[in-house]
Amino acid sequence: MITPHFFIERLRAGGVGFYAGVPDSLLKSVCAYMTDHLDDRQHIIAANEGGAVALAAGYHLATNQPGCVYMQNSGEGNALNPLVSLMDAEVYGMPLLLVIGWRGRPGEHDEPQHVKQGKITTGLLNTLGINYDVLSKEEEVAGRQIDKVLECLKQNEMYALIVEKDTFDSYTIQRQIPQHYELGREEAIRIVTDSIPDNAVIVSTTGMISRELFEYRTAMRQGHDHDFLTVGSMGHASQIALGIALQQPERPVYCFDGDGAAIMHMGNMAIVGTRAPRNFVHVVFNNGAHDSVGGQPTVGHEIDLVAIAHAMHYGCASAVRTAEELAIALENLGGNGPELLEVRVRRGNRKDLGRPTTTPQQNKEALMQFLGN
Repeated sequence: MITPHFFIERLRAGGVGFYAGVPDSLLKSVCAYMTDHLDDRQHIIAANEGGAVALAAGYHLATNQPGCVYMQNSGEGNALNPLVSLMDAEVYGMPLLLVIGWRGRPGEHDEPQHVKQGKITTGLLNTLGINYDVLSKEEEVAGRQIDKVLECLKQNEMYALIVEKDTFDSYTIQRQIPQHYELGREEAIRIVTDSIPDNAVIVSTTGMISRELFEYRTAMRQGHDHDFLTVGSMGHASQIALGIALQQPERPVYCFDGDGAAIMHMGNMAIVGTRAPRNFVHVVFNNGAHDSVGGQPTVGHEIDLVAIAHAMHYGCASAVRTAEELAIALENLGGNGPELLEVRVRRGNRKDLGRPTTTPQQNKEALMQFLGN
């Protein structure tokens, strides 16, 4: 393995002074190192990967230096538009290093949402005309790869380094991020799930929330046909839920969202609010972190989601911080949708948390049967 210190400091010594992106589990050690060693002008955890590319463009315009954007390979889709219409040599021609975690690499077992993306990761780069290397796990070889990257950046080119599993040595973040809330997300999910009507549907976002919902249903000997587990498509669970709510207006529809997902595509809240589905309840479990990929911070605890929901024309919005407050808020839900309930929770999850044992196809078919199709 190579150390995060070696990787980042080698790039910085070569003139790459700005880093932005969305954390990935394969890059969590590097993200933790940057959190400890780069200030807020040098490193930004972006709302989404496209925004990170635009941040790097702004950095280049202001400094004439290249930036680095990191992401899981699923983020290539979010980054595609600014890579093609902003950074490309046929438009503005700006230098950029992409560091991409290779989830679902062919031949390696991974979760179903990563399989297709893993197959097309390098193909997308080929289509975009972006040269790439798979980053070596040996520092001597990796150093030569970085030197090649730096030469390309000097020519105002884009270059990608693809990162496999177990490329980076472990690094534990030293900067202490205070925990403000006692309520755990898993407990909050249980409380909300127990409160909803029998005919309700839950659309849960990608990551820990869907995994915890699935495990709770299993522990309670309940089926999973009332739930749509959005195992991929981060940030889009609210629109899936809205699509259901508009077509079945008599059925309560709950979206179980995370703060990172809600922030990633926050414009979706405007569509929910302006369509005004009275049967829509948007529950955001806000722990201020990208919990599924290493716990790097979001801005979730620095913004006012309740005020945002009101501005987006939600019928009502409130925030809770304890199990007692959550129980009271749930008693008052209903009939004034769309409604937003922000549940402030602490970071972290059980180390033995499992994953759904049903396939996405099985989940879809069971839900559609419950919906009457």
